[in-house]
Amino acid sequence: MLRHCDATHFTLWFVSREPLTELTLRLGEQEFPLQDADVHYVPLGQHAHQYLIMLSRPELLTPNRVMSYQVSAAQHGDIFAAISQLNYGDASTPSVRFTPELTQVFHGSCRNPHHHSDDALVAADTYLAKRIDTGLADDRPALIVMSGDQVYIDDVAGPMLNAIGQVIDLLGLQHEQFEGANITSSEALHYQPADLYQRHKNLLPHTQYPAKTALWRWYRNHPIFTSSIAENHLVSLNEIIALYLLTWSPELWELVNIPKDVDGLTPANNARWQNEWQHLLGFKAGLTQVRRFMAHIPVYMMFDDHDVTDDWNLTAKWELAAYEHAFSKRIIGNALIGYTLFQGLGNAPDKFVDEIRPLLDAFFAQPQSESQDLLIDELLKFEQWHYTLATSPKLVVLDTRTRRWRSESNLAKPSGLMDWEALMDLQQELLGQSKVIIVSPAPMFGVKLIEAIQRTATLMGASLLVDAENWMAHPGAANALLSIFMHRKTPEEFVILSGDVHYSFSYDISIRFRRSSPNIYQITCSGIKNHFPEKLLPIFDKLNGWLYGHFSPLNLLTKRKRMSLRGRRPNGAPSKRLVNKSGIGILELADDGAPTKIAVLHGDMSETLFEPPKQE
Repeated sequence: MLRHCDATHFTLWFVSREPLTELTLRLGEQEFPLQDADVHYVPLGQHAHQYLIMLSRPELLTPNRVMSYQVSAAQHGDIFAAISQLNYGDASTPSVRFTPELTQVFHGSCRNPHHHSDDALVAADTYLAKRIDTGLADDRPALIVMSGDQVYIDDVAGPMLNAIGQVIDLLGLQHEQFEGANITSSEALHYQPADLYQRHKNLLPHTQYPAKTALWRWYRNHPIFTSSIAENHLVSLNEIIALYLLTWSPELWELVNIPKDVDGLTPANNARWQNEWQHLLGFKAGLTQVRRFMAHIPVYMMFDDHDVTDDWNLTAKWELAAYEHAFSKRIIGNALIGYTLFQGLGNAPDKFVDEIRPLLDAFFAQPQSESQDLLIDELLKFEQWHYTLATSPKLVVLDTRTRRWRSESNLAKPSGLMDWEALMDLQQELLGQSKVIIVSPAPMFGVKLIEAIQRTATLMGASLLVDAENWMAHPGAANALLSIFMHRKTPEEFVILSGDVHYSFSYDISIRFRRSSPNIYQITCSGIKNHFPEKLLPIFDKLNGWLYGHFSPLNLLTKRKRMSLRGRRPNGAPSKRLVNKSGIGILELADDGAPTKIAVLHGDMSETLFEPPKQE
């Protein structure tokens, strides 16, 4: 998988079944014998060895030029040569193209392997293959940014968990000791079908307090892990490592044997197993294409809740319950270790050198509970998950999970997605820029009807029940965010890329009663392999148009009353604004940073184009 690439950096991530020595990178016509400082090596297990090549040299990548790359090891030669279907067309090696001008960007979020929708990353590969076959290899997307839920730690299919158990044994992944759990170590976890779909009852910890709300019966001793589908929630680090490898690569799927017909399940869970098994077959079939695509396009990522657990840090009360319990803290910490290894390190490798990598290396060199807890403590304190790219427009990727603005009035109310200091840091990144792309996992400007429903549920004490996470849920964070857009020195062109919500939409936004308003575009594409309940979203779409349409006076009662929002019509549909179909977002930009195309490429290769609103 290609990661951070620019004129002076080339970053490549891969996992090998055995340790490699004397690595050499060939990039275009240049050859670089790799030194220790150029490679970060992590022994994940006996037969799983992670490498992150982080080559940094002046004038390393020539802008706008397709450059082949090849990695060789002393004992193997070209280590990618034997990988099936890794290259496009007649090419013998994969290639990279760095472009500082972001004229075309792919984006998306929410890729659930056992969801019944198509995997849009397969469509993205087909799209790129067609361009290369027709001689347009130098016109590929500049990058793909994944804005959350790249994996679902809290929603794992039964057949997938069975495969995870097999992978742990195949790769010799390390086990760990647990504190505060009803099992002493990860060796006590079982993966036979009859043992699955039970973790929410007999393994995951619960809170120890009744919430004093109108819906207290929902909350008395409710689970800390609040996903409604937490029956197979992952808990150990070796499970999380196995999940990532099974999510991104076809190789291990050829070595595991998942039965279709199983014994020991209830009738309901047996039907669920059959359904998940069928959908995972389709997911597995597309992984060769997914790997090929990610080997040719720089991939950038940011976590959202499911990369760790549903409702992660949603309220201060949730945080108190989760981090004061030894076992739940370990579960969350293990997910953060997994994110660091498989996502975070490749986004901005330099950010992890001083604080995180020494602890990461010490733990994997000699896995012990003490070093694992020390690493988790540091990851929970870490405040550098966000990053920027010096592209044009500047790309600013936000961490909306770990720097929360806790509610001062009620610990059970939703926290702001970023605190005051984080929002001021964002404003500093924007000053002096004429155009910018902001990646916010949750939409900054969402569907107002759904936000109103979430607010109503929050007033009744049920914020966890309705996943009440939106930028407008916390007054301080909402007002600070809106003030950034209204600042006279912020960019003239704002493009906001978001995911999270499992449907897609686009808004054109301006500031009311101001001649020199910046142009703001909220573009949401979700999910890559997921979508909203089919029968419910059309109702929300229609009601939202009636109640909060562009000319509705109800908009004057909202926090964003100073902003004018115009919804773009998908494929010109007059009464529709929301699209409920898995896909990858396609964004094309003019030289001034304004979108010239906002579209979603779906798994069946159809395309939804969001057309600009008609002029008033």
